[in-house]
Order: sequence, then structure tokens, then C-alpha cells
Amino acid sequence: MRILSQQSLEDWTTFGLPARAEHFASCASEDEVKEALAWHREQNCALHVLGGGSNVLLADDLPGLVLQMGIGGVTEVEDTDDGVLVRVGAGVGWHEFVMTSLDRGWYGLENLSLIPGSTGAGPMQNIGAYGVELEERFHGLEAVEVATGETHHFAHSDCQFGYRESVFKRALKGQYVITAVTFHLLKTPELRLQYGAIKSALKAAGVTDPTPKSVSDAVIGIRRSKLPDPSVLGNAGSFFKNPVVDEARHLALAKKFPEMPQYPTAGGIKLAAGWLIDQAGWKGHDRGTHGVHDRQALVLVNKGGATGSELLQLAEDVQQDVLKRFGVQLEREVNVLPGAQL
Repeated sequence: MRILSQQSLEDWTTFGLPARAEHFASCASEDEVKEALAWHREQNCALHVLGGGSNVLLADDLPGLVLQMGIGGVTEVEDTDDGVLVRVGAGVGWHEFVMTSLDRGWYGLENLSLIPGSTGAGPMQNIGAYGVELEERFHGLEAVEVATGETHHFAHSDCQFGYRESVFKRALKGQYVITAVTFHLLKTPELRLQYGAIKSALKAAGVTDPTPKSVSDAVIGIRRSKLPDPSVLGNAGSFFKNPVVDEARHLALAKKFPEMPQYPTAGGIKLAAGWLIDQAGWKGHDRGTHGVHDRQALVLVNKGGATGSELLQLAEDVQQDVLKRFGVQLEREVNVLPGAQL
């Protein structure tokens, strides 16, 4: 492992924003992670962990050490009665892992196809799409403690999963580096087709007897039709979470906007952040170098030449306008480094 100085990070995140790491280490094994963390402790410097860089906005240069997770490998570790336990290196691309699973006859993740980022980042925010969340197929993970360099194992119950949440975004934020994740995948498909968009895509493709592969293909088609390719237009996918409001706020909004999308959840009523932003007139908003995507209001884009601070200002403007119009506070889904707050 080499530690580089003044490393450009423009190609390490999907936003493609100009920023540099004071020190940078790309780690391809758990031993290299421990070596980098030992260097970090000796230097007593800041630490930032990058996976696929798909859920990060770099607001400025990063002081201290940037540890880029590059651990690979997809390994079957145990055969069970109804499936298989699969251990995945934290640096494996999530979509790459989903495609590998389908090729090997392991099912349950097909609805999560084409989600960008690395597998190790998935449990941190409990990624989900089209009626499926990662936690449903999650078995456990391994992570190195930053303060000690020791490896710890986390079971499902340890992770405190919620909507785009886990203990690693709250109580244990910044305290561990995830190095591997184990999933319990199925041998017999249990398809989730309740989302109308999937049904419509399957029908359009002439699929009458869907398989996990055809569901995956449908999801890929839907996502490509709605979301920009980061290799063409810099973005980090959905910038804001779908907000959950209490019954009083929901009733007030539903009375005023009867067409408003709404989804009952355990914690209240979930609203569609994209709908709120669109109704506020932000879809397609253009600020020259950056703006709001013209097909998906949840996505902020770097058209070329934007800075992280400019995109943060745009995000704040959207948040303030939605709050003013609807009384709903949008929360960022994208992580901002180094630690800027809005």
C-alpha cells in the first residue's frame, strides 16, 4: 500500500467535482485497511472513507487521509436449506455483485439492479428500490474499528437498519470501516412485482412469465430512462430522501393537493420528495454549470465546471423553497465532505 499526497478526487466520485485529498490510500485487502488506519492514528489526522463515490458530494479539499475501499471478491461461504450465504468484498461494485448473483442463480437482489456505488456502502444507508431494501437479504458484515485496528463482526440486529439508515450513519458514524458484507440469497425466486413501473416495463417487453433476470432488466430500463448516467453527466443519484410526515401535516397537504403521492409507513406518511421538488418548479432548473435534472427532480447534476459549494447552495435553495411551500423539511441522502452542514 502506498500513501499518496495531494491526490485529485475528481475521478473517484460520480459528481466529478474538483477536490483533492491531502493524503490518499487505495486498499485492496483488510490488511491494507489496517495499515492505512495505523498510519492515520500515528498522524492523528482526519479520516474519510470512499467506496464507489456515488453518494458523496465533495464541498472542498479533504484534509487528512482518504481511504479508498478496493477490496474485491464474491465468495459462496455456506449452502443453506433455502439459499446460500455469499461474502462480498466491500470494494465490489454493487451492480456488479447483483449481476454476478443472477448469473450464479442467487436471487433476491434483482430489484436493486443498477444502483451505483460499492457493496460496502450499501448497508450504511440500507439501500433500497422498487419494494426491496438491502436489510431483507443482509446476513452480517465485517468492519475494522478505526481507533484500535481490530476486526468486528456485526449481525443484522447490530446494524439498526431503518429507511436509508443504519447505526453506521448515527451512533457509530466514522468509527468503523466496513471491509466485507455477507448476504443470504435465495435459490428459488420470490419476485417482487408490486411496483406499477415494473409491471408496465415487463408488459412493454412482452414478458408474461417473469424471472429474476427479466425483473432486473426491467429495473435497469426504468432507471436508465429516469436517471442520468454519471459517466456522461455528473450526479450522485437521488440527492434527497423521501420525507416522512405526521398525520396532521399529511392531512393538511392532502386536502390542498389531492393528487399528491403518499405511502403509509410505520413512522407516518411517506411523501415523494421528487414530486414536491417538481411541484415547486425546480425540475430542469439550470444554473449553467449545474442544475436539477430535467427528467428527475431528485437529482442534482454537475454539467461541467461546477464546484461543490455551488451544488450545496442549490440544494439549500431547493430545501428552503420546499419548506416554505409545503412545510416539509427535505433531508439530504447524499453525504457531504468535509462535514459541511446546511
